[in-house]
Amino acid sequence: MTVESATQAIATANRLPDERGRFRILKRFTTPIVVVVVLALLLLWVSSLSLDSIEQRTLNWTYITLRVGEHLSLTVVASALVAVLAIPTGILLSRTRSRALRGTILGIANVGQATPAVGVVILLAIVWQTGYTTALVALVIYAFLPVLRNTMIGLQQVDANVRESARGMGMTPNQVLLRIELPLAVPVILAGLRTSLVFCVGVATIATFINAGGLGDMIVNGLKLQRFPVLVVGAVLVACIALLIDWLAGIAEDLLKPKGI
Repeated sequence: MTVESATQAIATANRLPDERGRFRILKRFTTPIVVVVVLALLLLWVSSLSLDSIEQRTLNWTYITLRVGEHLSLTVVASALVAVLAIPTGILLSRTRSRALRGTILGIANVGQATPAVGVVILLAIVWQTGYTTALVALVIYAFLPVLRNTMIGLQQVDANVRESARGMGMTPNQVLLRIELPLAVPVILAGLRTSLVFCVGVATIATFINAGGLGDMIVNGLKLQRFPVLVVGAVLVACIALLIDWLAGIAEDLLKPKGI
């Protein structure tokens, strides 16, 4: 190999990390850029329309901000409750030797996931009450299974030799769980939480049927009143929120994942 070709090879090798870094940065910010462009185009389109009095009552900043706030509140609170409830339950089920207990809880969680979301919301409203709390409970029921299942899978896939090595070093079972198993299971658990967040964004749109607010109000009003701009704005906002939440969850997943995994 000549000196010139060796120099060129070294220069190419040095450029590769920089190019990979630029690609990662571009990939990371693709979603918010797309969302901003879509929202800007939506704003331009709505601004060019001649809105009637019914559309003006809905397509204004006060109304949209209120509905977006309600939608985000339902999504974030429900996801937080799912994390608080499903992760400890998954840890318990991964530790128990009772197949009956494991099968019962997984069966109940599967019923919540398999039942259509509208059915869960309406059934709870019939037997209980309408409003925000009922919608929140319905979202928790519907989004519970992915986090529960991923918690169990994440703990079960930890190598048995790693556990034995930790115990051989004198760690107690609780120390093995907190210092070894849970950190190794974090990527799988976070993937389940990410799935639940996106589920909650979509299912929160039907909270409007039980008077719990959210962007579903805009979609339903647009359908009932035959107002196409209202329908489109509501649907696009829900899609953008889902994309942004999934993007934020992906960043959190990268940041919280233990180094070296």
